[in-house]
Parts: sequence; structure tokens; C-alpha cells
Amino acid sequence: MNVVIIQYNAGNIRSVDFALRRLGVKPVISADPGVIASAEKVIFPGVGEAAGTMAHLRETGLARLIPSLKQDFLGICLGMQLMCSFSEEGNVPCLNIIPQKVKRFEAAGGLKVPHMGWNRLERTQGRLIDSSFEGEYMYFVHSYYVETGDFTTAIAVYGTPFSAAAERDNFFATQFHPEKSGTAGSRLLKKFIAL
Repeated sequence: MNVVIIQYNAGNIRSVDFALRRLGVKPVISADPGVIASAEKVIFPGVGEAAGTMAHLRETGLARLIPSLKQDFLGICLGMQLMCSFSEEGNVPCLNIIPQKVKRFEAAGGLKVPHMGWNRLERTQGRLIDSSFEGEYMYFVHSYYVETGDFTTAIAVYGTPFSAAAERDNFFATQFHPEKSGTAGSRLLKKFIAL
């Protein structure tokens, strides 16, 4: 299985690499458009800041390449947010693969921002995040969230309901980190590879 993890100016790439290797998959980490385009599966992880990262993606041509990909594609955390239409983090237009907006959590009612820790998935209904993930706890670390909408396939609640997962055609996304979410996260990565 030819799996490519997109390398760009974001953190957390190595932990995804290690999680896949535990499943017996040896991914390639690359920023080369040809390598990415020829992969069977593409994973777009990330921890970082939206505006600077979108500038980097535009400079490198990845902002044009990513929406054109036809193979199964998984965005994780910042990767999910960059797949959306617009982010309040830097007020930046994003890749517009999933036409939903990214908003900042309100630090109100005793809630701390960032939202950090384990949270429960509800209303799971996608091809990747299906009903078998209903009630599973996944690990989140984020100050911004994707609003719910037509492409939401799972929600979690932190003061407000937000998209814990979304999908559109061959594009899948999770706000949580499957590579840090124990057996449920491993099951999700395994299912993505098997799609």
C-alpha cells in the first residue's frame, strides 16, 4: 500500500508515521507533488496555525494540488481545518474542499481554550466514521473548531457542538488525533487504509 503523509510546515507528522507503522504500513513522508499525486492514500496531518500554513501551501503549489486529488485523503486536526472554506485563525480562505467554516472556541462558562483531552463522538454516520464509532472517546487538542454542516459525519460537544469528523467524496477529515486515540484511533486508521 502506497501511503503518503504530506510534509509541510506543521507539526505532528512523525506521530502519524509511527501510528501507521504499528499497523504494518510504511508510509512515505513527502512534499513532492508527483509523489503525493501518485499515492494510493494521502494523509494530511498537522498541528500549527492556519494563516501561515495556507501561505506555505500556496507558495509550494500544494494548495492547488490537494483539492484535485482523486485518491482517499485524510486530514487530521489542522489538516481538517485547512480543508474547510475559511478559518477565523488569521481570517484566511482555506482549500474549500469541505464548505464549512472554522471558528474559535469561546472561553466562557468555565471552559478552557484550547479544548484538550478525551471527548465522545456522537451522531456518527459516514463511510469512515460510521455507526461503529458511536460513543467512542477520541483525543482532541484545538482552539478552533469546524462548524457543523452538511458534510459533518460525527460531532463532539465542548460548550457547543462541533464537527469531530467530516467527509466529502474521497476526502475525509477528523478534528481529533486518531494516532493518539488508543485502540479506537488505530481502528479508524486501519479502516481508512482498507477503504
